[in-house]
Amino acid sequence: MTSEQVTPTAPRTPVRQQRIRVLVAKLGLDGHDRGAKVVARILRDAGMEVIYSGLYKTPDHIVDAAIQEDVDVIGVSLLSGSHGPLFGALCARLRDKGADHVIVVAGGVIPEQDYPELLASGVNMIVPQEARSELIVTTIEELVAARGPI
Repeated sequence: MTSEQVTPTAPRTPVRQQRIRVLVAKLGLDGHDRGAKVVARILRDAGMEVIYSGLYKTPDHIVDAAIQEDVDVIGVSLLSGSHGPLFGALCARLRDKGADHVIVVAGGVIPEQDYPELLASGVNMIVPQEARSELIVTTIEELVAARGPI
């Protein structure tokens, strides 16, 4: 009869996954923030850390806050029609400050014919205003997973 020696293994400690950090932002003079607050709650309920910028922020304010808060994603809701220049300025500031790893998701009232301009400026994804909660959450999760850790 042979005896087997069993070497005890150290207990595994689970690898802690870092929560996705999202800055939900309102750019420019758009004073309608109900949708942004709803999205912030959806993301929070999905387990993400959410920071809300408040109203009337400039691209510089948003980029500085994103860098300071070390966010993965900036989600901007716009209803004002000024999405072209505001997203262009936001993405340019991210590049200028070496923070172009931050994912930019656009939402709100954005006509489909403007999508190519926004994507060319650096916006990673455009979520239409009629999007369901699951689409918003999975879009952000997939973008962060595709980008990988920083």
